[in-house]
Amino acid sequence: MTFADWKALSPAAAARLVHQRVAALPPAQQRAAVATLASESDLAAAIAAAPRGAPLAGIPFAAKDLFDAAGLPTFAGSAFLPEVRVEHLPSLVAPADGAFVADLRAAGAALAAKTHMHEFAYGLTGENSHYGDCEHPLFPGRTSGGSSSGSAALVAAGVVPLALASDTGGSIRVPAAFCGLYGFRLIPHHRWVADAVMLAPSFDTPGFFTSNAADMRATLDALVPDATSTPSRPPRGAYLALPGLDPDVADAFTAAASSLAEPLDPALVAELASLFAPAAELYAIIGGNETWAIHAPWFERYRDRYDPGVRARIERASTITAAQLAPALVHRAKIRTAWAALFRDYDFIVLPSSPCPALTKADCTLANRNRILSLTAPVSMADLPVLALPVQLPGTGGLTTGLQIVAPTVSSPAFRHALAIHG
Repeated sequence: MTFADWKALSPAAAARLVHQRVAALPPAQQRAAVATLASESDLAAAIAAAPRGAPLAGIPFAAKDLFDAAGLPTFAGSAFLPEVRVEHLPSLVAPADGAFVADLRAAGAALAAKTHMHEFAYGLTGENSHYGDCEHPLFPGRTSGGSSSGSAALVAAGVVPLALASDTGGSIRVPAAFCGLYGFRLIPHHRWVADAVMLAPSFDTPGFFTSNAADMRATLDALVPDATSTPSRPPRGAYLALPGLDPDVADAFTAAASSLAEPLDPALVAELASLFAPAAELYAIIGGNETWAIHAPWFERYRDRYDPGVRARIERASTITAAQLAPALVHRAKIRTAWAALFRDYDFIVLPSSPCPALTKADCTLANRNRILSLTAPVSMADLPVLALPVQLPGTGGLTTGLQIVAPTVSSPAFRHALAIHG
């Protein structure tokens, strides 16, 4: 269903449909994806109360459970977070909407649910020992992708047409690729993420998912201003096929990217591939150092209540030294310089979002995590916005991968240009 289909429903019918579609999910998937669900009557009332003429009036949305919503707890995929958030004490619930949820409500959308996630957003696979692993709704046994796992799963299952998410090292781009969704990642330090639960503040970005191009365009028009001036020519793009892709993904990427952009010069491709090669390791060092700074005040007290995989990552982060951090920051600066040079010649760059389709549980390994980060971390290193576009993998029965449309600013006309062609 599109936004137009949802808007055509009465508030009561829309609220009822959300509940029917949640109930249709397998019980384990309900537990893994849904953190809180508005009652049918409350959701109908919220839809009915939308400001007249608001651009997203009639649209129920979900929010990743690291964005505050008034009167609801925020666990960020953990079992204990409200206990350590001073601003939530003594009631353990958020006293007010965070900026992102507040702006969605102001645009007319109604909060239907908060969604579970990889604990503290520290993962790309949607695995969670507290609530269960979030699966691809069309391919049980495969992950929806993380850390925005529940948000992606609910949009892919048609429970809601719009869901809020976040992306630090790829947590919008990867679930969009795995679940065949459209995604948008903004930039670090945006006010929509500034009051959310942080993982690594210099990398954390807000964003959202939709199931189709028209709804993504409508959401961008409602929330993300377009460039104020009309371009004198269509945006010019180039694509860069980084190494490490499955053969069928490489073929699908080249076919899809070629419809949007020209190939980069092979010599430049080789130079960038070499520069980007250590990006996953750099991200682990710089991002891990920031993550440890956040968790250090309570880690020892609550260590046994962390997901084991996340606890191990944080323990490794606690050992990062200044001698490791300094060269990583130098290399990050070089990556940023390279991106700036690209944008002197091109309006957008196209990269693959994932090296493979949605992973099975057995394939949610460190090696595959690093394969994914090798594609997404070069963009995260440069604080750049991204439009994530889905790409079908022929002969797989519906599995997907994705494109990253990378531009220098959130208001770039390249995003709407790419949507018009790809959608």
